[in-house]
Amino acid sequence: MQDLKPVDIVKALDRFIIGQHKAKRSVAIALRNRWRRRQVTDDLRDEITPKNVILIGPTGVGKTEIARRISTLADSPFYKVEASKFTEVGYVGRDVESMVRDLLELTINQLKIREQESVQLKAMQLAEERMLDILLPKPSAPRGFGLATAPTAAPVEGSDNATREKLRRMLRDGKLDDRVVDVDVAERSAPMVEIFSNAGMEEMGINFKDMLGGLLPKSTKKRKMKVIEALEVLAQEEAQSLVDMDKVVKQAIEKVEQAGIIFLDEIDKIVGSDGRQGPDVSREGVQRDLLPIVEGSTVNTKYGPVKTDHILFIGAGAFHAIKPADMIPELQGRFPIRVELESLGRAEFVRILKEPQNALLLQYQAMLATEGIELVFADEAVDTIAAIAEEVNDRTENIGARRLHTIMECLLEDILFDAPDLSSDKMVIDRAYVETRLADIKDDEDLSRYIL
Repeated sequence: MQDLKPVDIVKALDRFIIGQHKAKRSVAIALRNRWRRRQVTDDLRDEITPKNVILIGPTGVGKTEIARRISTLADSPFYKVEASKFTEVGYVGRDVESMVRDLLELTINQLKIREQESVQLKAMQLAEERMLDILLPKPSAPRGFGLATAPTAAPVEGSDNATREKLRRMLRDGKLDDRVVDVDVAERSAPMVEIFSNAGMEEMGINFKDMLGGLLPKSTKKRKMKVIEALEVLAQEEAQSLVDMDKVVKQAIEKVEQAGIIFLDEIDKIVGSDGRQGPDVSREGVQRDLLPIVEGSTVNTKYGPVKTDHILFIGAGAFHAIKPADMIPELQGRFPIRVELESLGRAEFVRILKEPQNALLLQYQAMLATEGIELVFADEAVDTIAAIAEEVNDRTENIGARRLHTIMECLLEDILFDAPDLSSDKMVIDRAYVETRLADIKDDEDLSRYIL
């Protein structure tokens, strides 16, 4: 985990997220506390539990973006799960553990890719040697049954090495790229047998090939391909073989346990009851199933047990009809930090369009630049877009900054469609253009409801 000060975390978040200073401070403190815990003595380290956070606010105000960005800043394993899926038909109590398994699986894949990238140079060297063996096969040993055979002519000393080095130079110069060769590549096969525990069917499979290790021969098949393609395939195989998966799994488990972040979106959907009759499972029951995971327990995975004691949980929800106090008391105590995010208005929309590192206007300008078109937005046009977004949010459903995406698509639809055939290399979006394109949709409440 990186040594990031809270002020540095907030500054980094400011590059992508407008406003919501209070929420940024809270998650920055929670993130810094994890680093602080790793610095204390061993006798206290395990006693310090994570300060889980609940972000309260309507959709589109930055809840998910804040959680996702801090995981990137801290290089922490991150997994988002919709809490509402645990209220669906077919839910069983142990299903909540699947989010921990998914988090571990993602982390293993990420670490595996990093390890493969770190050994890429070695893998390319090994792939090159395998390709040279294909292009210049070694002479086969003489056949016989131990009987004396007539002596064969001795090969010219160094002749094979000289040919091999000549082929190596040709290979590196790309002169052999289009030559077709037969390559033995590993064949991916489905697991032979899956064994499931009584803890649930989710991801508890055991592959007999994994159990027996190298006792079973690898299945390969011959494929015809060009040398340049074969080199890439061989390099991938060599990179995979160079990676120590036992080490990767061990590192992944430790990283998940010490730095993992699980984002529980729509957590308000598992709180309270709306009195409806139907097949939905008990929401209080979901909370009680979730409690041990958040509180700290051990989840069995196919890679080994994973402790959740120090995983940081960030809950998020609108909490319109209910409030965090409606959660069961035990779960309330596991989310001590609660932050209400501010609704976004016209001023924030203007800043969102222009200021972030990944600002929406910059995205459209970059996309149209690929067509050779310079897209320019006048300041008054940006103000008008922001005003329309605010008005539509007030009249219909408030979806926050996501309203800007729908408005921008409607605004630029014709330009995006005709861009490859436009003769002009510069397009200026002014207030008149915005009002002309969006006037009918904005003024017609039914149209704005279904289009914007």
